[in-house]
Amino acid sequence: MAVGSSPRAVVADDSHFMRSVISDILEEGGIDVVGVAKNGHEAVEAVAETDPDVVTMDVEMPEMNGIEATDRIMSTRPTPILMLSAHTDENADVTFQALEKGAVDFFRKPGGEVSMEMSRLQDQLVEIVRSVAAVDPTDSSDVASARTAGSGVATDADAGVDTDRPADAATADTETYVDDPTVVIGSSTGGPTVVEQVLSDLPLAADLRVLVVQHMPSGFTGRFAERLDARSEYTVREAEDGARIGGGEALIAAGDYHMEVQGYRRGRLRVGLTQDPPVNNVRPAVDVTMETAADVVDDPLAGVILTGMGEDGARGIRAIHDAGGFTVAQDEATSAVFGMPKRAIETGCVDGVAPVNDVAAAILDAFEVT
Repeated sequence: MAVGSSPRAVVADDSHFMRSVISDILEEGGIDVVGVAKNGHEAVEAVAETDPDVVTMDVEMPEMNGIEATDRIMSTRPTPILMLSAHTDENADVTFQALEKGAVDFFRKPGGEVSMEMSRLQDQLVEIVRSVAAVDPTDSSDVASARTAGSGVATDADAGVDTDRPADAATADTETYVDDPTVVIGSSTGGPTVVEQVLSDLPLAADLRVLVVQHMPSGFTGRFAERLDARSEYTVREAEDGARIGGGEALIAAGDYHMEVQGYRRGRLRVGLTQDPPVNNVRPAVDVTMETAADVVDDPLAGVILTGMGEDGARGIRAIHDAGGFTVAQDEATSAVFGMPKRAIETGCVDGVAPVNDVAAAILDAFEVT
């Protein structure tokens, strides 16, 4: 997409009403709808015919569903895709599968009085469609090969982080780490697969306590926690009010709730959930978790900002830095959207910038006993 130009979109949904509502919202937001589709087959054809900048893709459609269409598009004509998913457990599972196939992010379809609720969410939908349209869908291979191929060593000296360590160091069981370390990870657009990668790269031997704040609506964070639990060495669960974790455990902030660190004693954290007003227009907000962690945790602490739009996490990174903690941001080359990492870096409080494959290594370096 040319800089400054209006994004061109294809809208795929099996409901004629929803296609009309979504198309009207995007057009009113300055996004040119160049094609519509009522099933996955038509979506694939529309992308081939119109070469859009972005696709909004319904999950459940006849003949070919959203995940199949996403797979086909990404293999034939890679295009940034935003999944539109209803709030059901089945759709949550399929949505995460679509992200694995290359979709950039997802947006929860409204329920109830659909036209009224979608109108209320209009600004959010236009903003995320614009952000997704700016993503280069051909960069996924670059992310996967960010670590120097064949050398077993990776460096990012230009970015200010030294990751000169064996390629398998993030899974080694022989390193010695400081006691009681805590990591707070924040991400948004493009974040679910990146969070999964970082967490799976962290060895259980490091005995970290991990708090993850991913901008994600309610109804999806529980499934996200289950996926991370199955794909990492850590015990991962969705946060509940009053939940406690020790080393080797992780909590995922629940959708529509801020996650505050409210207590810390004998190596265990206690969190509380609130529905206080959104911060940075989001709930959960990364800033809330990072700032409360900086206030409460007096053992080694690290803050990590991954891909995402907006500025959430910048204040939190500053708070962790001011409390003596280590801070790292994902680099621009491997970020789907370089909004949140950029804002964090601009604070001057980021200790290192790293490609996604080296974020875990940077965290482990900070916590190693020298």
